[in-house]
Amino acid sequence: MTQTLTEPQPQPTNPIADSPLLAMTQTTPTVLWNDSADPLELTQSMRWGCVGATCNPVIAYTTIKKHPEIWGPRIREIAERMPTAGEAEIGWQAVKDMTVEAAKLLEPIFEKYAGRNGRVSVQTNPRLHRNKDALVAQAVEFDALAKNIIVKIPATKTGIAAMEEATYRGVSINATVSFTVPQAVAVGEAIERALIRREAEGLDVTRMGPVVTIMGGRLDDWLKKVVTRDKLTIDPGYLEWAGVAALKRGYQVFTERGYRSRILSAAFRNHMQWSELIGGDLVVSPPFAWQQKFNSSGIEPVSRINKQVDSRILEALEKIPDFVRAFEVDGMTIEEFENFGSCSTTLRQFLAADADLDALVRDIIVPAP
Repeated sequence: MTQTLTEPQPQPTNPIADSPLLAMTQTTPTVLWNDSADPLELTQSMRWGCVGATCNPVIAYTTIKKHPEIWGPRIREIAERMPTAGEAEIGWQAVKDMTVEAAKLLEPIFEKYAGRNGRVSVQTNPRLHRNKDALVAQAVEFDALAKNIIVKIPATKTGIAAMEEATYRGVSINATVSFTVPQAVAVGEAIERALIRREAEGLDVTRMGPVVTIMGGRLDDWLKKVVTRDKLTIDPGYLEWAGVAALKRGYQVFTERGYRSRILSAAFRNHMQWSELIGGDLVVSPPFAWQQKFNSSGIEPVSRINKQVDSRILEALEKIPDFVRAFEVDGMTIEEFENFGSCSTTLRQFLAADADLDALVRDIIVPAP
């Protein structure tokens, strides 16, 4: 039948044009990871070119709480299988189960990229953050869960020492609780030392895939608190660029020094923490909701990684002492990392989320009468 002008005409579809994220992953070196091991979110994100997943105590707790119909029965099953285990052990077993399932989804990508991508992050217990040996032991334990695991350890003095030792033992590391250029550089150097040590002993490093996170949005959050606390006057829009500036500076240093680990952008608060990094050989790891925003943004995914932050913005930000500490390579010593505002704030949040997971498990296995 001949179509009339009033009938709806079929519209051509262009998946790349419809998804800036997919276009980015297919036309630039920048890769997408999903900031959650939730299998439903991860499966959809993979359609947009996602090649990895990250997780932390807050995300794990949120995922389990979000799907009580799935995780309630599973936690009860874990409790039956581990009759002497307490809430914390049961909760962490659920996290490990979630991680293994996400790892299976990503295994073909892991093989395709020879270990550089296709990994799922699992974070060490935040309660161990003061104990190097315990962090290393848990990193090795998590590494054995699947061949495509990457283990998160906080970028504190203790954590960086643990990352170096775990890397030497063959564990691929993702530095977390990391917000600043000096933290990222200290981790990059520690990973390089460990890789060189492995190579000197004839140990393989070709399938390792370390990344170094800079949680740009959390740096922004902290500086906004500092500006209010110290009664500083600065264009509020400029504060949205602090994390971007640190990410760009970190990427520049890693490129110049030839570090084999990649910068990873996390803790999204605005689109620039994605769009301004496009074109870099790095990882962007937004939560699923932010990926949906990016795909509907209409932002053209062109390379902006080498476009410097406006000098007027940097001059204004440099009036904030904590921005200078976060932006300059030598802005802090390794001993100062743990007490930087973003670091202590985030460690407290991760510790609280771990306690929340204990309480959630308790409510499932010992329900209120």
